[in-house]
Amino acid sequence: MKVLIMGCSRVGAHLASLLETDGHEVTVLDVDPSGFGKLSHTFRGNALLGDGTDEDSLRRAGIEQMDAFVALTEADNTNIMAAQIAKSVFNVAKVVCRVYDPTREELYRELGLDTVCPTALIAASVKKRL
Repeated sequence: MKVLIMGCSRVGAHLASLLETDGHEVTVLDVDPSGFGKLSHTFRGNALLGDGTDEDSLRRAGIEQMDAFVALTEADNTNIMAAQIAKSVFNVAKVVCRVYDPTREELYRELGLDTVCPTALIAASVKKRL
């Protein structure tokens, strides 16, 4: 599977490593080149500077050949916009979007986006442990 990850945070870099270990082709896209330092020293995929809400940047990253797109920046609005572009403009088969705000997560799920809300996941995990 060919996967484009937008956002080279700790989560993005770790996901890139996990996917690559499983044999997938991974490209990481970020607006800040310092994020690429989080990638494993064994990372063999592509690390590209660019904005995942910009169609030209997405094309340079090869989105038209991707099987999956993951939006993992720290900004909900950026993630949501990029996910919608990947899904609606480029018809990427699998699109996953990180959304920190639980209220927004529900709304965007209703709009057909596959979302992950770390805020809700962590709160539920802590509640369970209590």
